[in-house]
Amino acid sequence: MNEESVFQMGKLKKHRWRVEKAKKWYNNQEWIVGCNFIPSCSVNQLEMWQKDTFDEKTIDRELGWAEEIGFNTVRVFLHNLVYDNDKKGFLKRIDCFLSIASRHNIKTIFVLFDNCGQRYFNSGKQPAPISGAHNSRWVACPGVENLLRYQHDKSLKKKLASYAKVILKNFSQDKRILMWDLYNEPAAIWFFPRQKGPFQRMEIGPTLTLPLLYDVYEWAREINPEQPVTTCWNRGTYEAEAAIEFSDIITFHHYGSYFETEKLILELKNKSKDRPIICTEYLARIYGSTFQTHLPLFFKYNVGAINWGLVSGKTQTIYPYSSWDKRFEKEPDVWFHDIFRSDGRPYEPTEVDFTKTFIKKAVKVKK
Repeated sequence: MNEESVFQMGKLKKHRWRVEKAKKWYNNQEWIVGCNFIPSCSVNQLEMWQKDTFDEKTIDRELGWAEEIGFNTVRVFLHNLVYDNDKKGFLKRIDCFLSIASRHNIKTIFVLFDNCGQRYFNSGKQPAPISGAHNSRWVACPGVENLLRYQHDKSLKKKLASYAKVILKNFSQDKRILMWDLYNEPAAIWFFPRQKGPFQRMEIGPTLTLPLLYDVYEWAREINPEQPVTTCWNRGTYEAEAAIEFSDIITFHHYGSYFETEKLILELKNKSKDRPIICTEYLARIYGSTFQTHLPLFFKYNVGAINWGLVSGKTQTIYPYSSWDKRFEKEPDVWFHDIFRSDGRPYEPTEVDFTKTFIKKAVKVKK
């Protein structure tokens, strides 16, 4: 890590919440439990948020199913391209979404930037999902092409700063928002979907990611929202250090077994010096990450639990990551993510019964 990075990390550490403030905030919440949410009618964030395809009825119906399970939180991805094309409309739709979620007693975690997804994309009508492939049309934000220009393009930096700061400022005191996830998986990869054959991958190092990661924390501290800010931890990267050092609340992703996840929780509790912890992505049934195994684990350690997926739809996350290399020709016997079919029937009724019962008891205990 160079001297400039060390200096920036030191400066940003000064402005994060003290441990006592973070713990007080966390203790004032219900046990945080929910899912990553995109309506089943949307193939990606652009289709979810653009004016012509923003679907209030589907959002309302599907968040109703989340409420019935007992979920009190959803994690939702935004996108700068929607803001660039329709600032006022985007802000209105965000407010509309928050109103719908609030009617279902659900708070929202918004994600501003995201390194996962396609390298190339455009606004407007979105392509259909690639048959039998996991999340084939998800789009990165702002995307690798913009990150390649970011350090040298002042106009781009100004646009991204406007996107982040305007949204943060408009909703900085909104009680319907639980937390801000400033940058999802900054050490992730971009993929290049193809109709046939394996998807191509592109791995990214900290050289491209860290300048924007540092800046979005700086923009957030400038706005100083009432809600805490975070970015997910990822072992063995510079970005992981940023997640531990800058975040008010520690968040992480893990799709492994009970024992692997428990080991990571204990590691993070030690690294974070007793800051509250939330798992903002889990549930991969074929890897041993299920509601029956992990909800008791997270509750045992007072860790928030936000799984990936609610309703099976155009993102096709019932298929595993291996579908990027070999397409599925039919629905898998064991779903990877998601809970409900598009008509509201649960994939596995006994799983839903367990989840509803466990959450009801757990929330009551925490109160």
